[in-house]
Amino acid sequence: MTQRIVSVIIPCFNAEKWLAEAIDSCLKQTYSPIEIIVIDDGSTDNSLEILRSYGDKIIWQSLPHQGGNYARNRGFELAKGEYIQYLDADDYILPEKIARQVRFLEETDADVVYGDWRHQRHLPNGSKYLENIEISEAQTDILASLLANWWVALAALLYKRSVVENSGGWDETLTAAQDRDFFISVVMNKAKVVYQPGCYAIYRRYGFVTVSTSSKSRWLKNHYLVLGKVEKKLLQTNQLSMKYRHALAKSYFELAREALFFDYSQYLIFLEEALMIFPDFQANSKKAIYKIVQNILGFRQTERIACCVLFMKKFVTSSFVDSKEKSGMTS
Repeated sequence: MTQRIVSVIIPCFNAEKWLAEAIDSCLKQTYSPIEIIVIDDGSTDNSLEILRSYGDKIIWQSLPHQGGNYARNRGFELAKGEYIQYLDADDYILPEKIARQVRFLEETDADVVYGDWRHQRHLPNGSKYLENIEISEAQTDILASLLANWWVALAALLYKRSVVENSGGWDETLTAAQDRDFFISVVMNKAKVVYQPGCYAIYRRYGFVTVSTSSKSRWLKNHYLVLGKVEKKLLQTNQLSMKYRHALAKSYFELAREALFFDYSQYLIFLEEALMIFPDFQANSKKAIYKIVQNILGFRQTERIACCVLFMKKFVTSSFVDSKEKSGMTS
């Protein structure tokens, strides 16, 4: 039986350091046929020369800089495959990844499959190492999990073409949280999603910088937009159940905590969003003292106390660091 084409779509923007490894990881797949589509998003580094060096092994286009989501949508327009693999230009997949997932989709008659993944951390001194495997696990309700901030690396997924078409594509107005938004769109269009154990996707991380720390305001704004979008859609379709309300409240609360030391006014806004959508929300804290106080005083009062404690700890810590630095300068 003729095997179905898998299209790998790679958006690229100034990724000369890693681009070849991403492409090579696709060329080394044990599955065939595969088409590799790279959309260069206005790179100003050596990325185009790298793309040219592959000749007819890949399909590529160079476009003016319009963002990764535009590049992904353009790549999909060019794709002929019945299965779609998205891969960022600085990540890579292991040789058996696509073969395993295509076979699993066909065995289960599912629309989307996801697996496990791991970070490859790159440190400023040039060293690198693989972190522990992140076990994605089977989710009882995939939408509830996504709303509650569960996440799986983009490279660990494989989609049927039909669900990508039905999703409406990647939201080109977003500059962060794009993969979460896209996966939610796919799931809300009734895609059947299955989990296949096994780690075949590597997600690079540089030093101790994450998307949220590199631009906290952008990260907070875009996740807030994604939550607002899905909340509105669930309301319109009469699907905003208590389970989904609680999941959204959990995400709003986590956004609030992310904003706490960055922008206190944002912290208050996100906290109110959590309580508006789920008035009986309680934080599932790992701290025993938080749980005890919350049971006595309720969530809102406990959170006020917790914030005072956190600000005090931050002040004491920063004061201690400052005094050490000053003493070091005068010694």
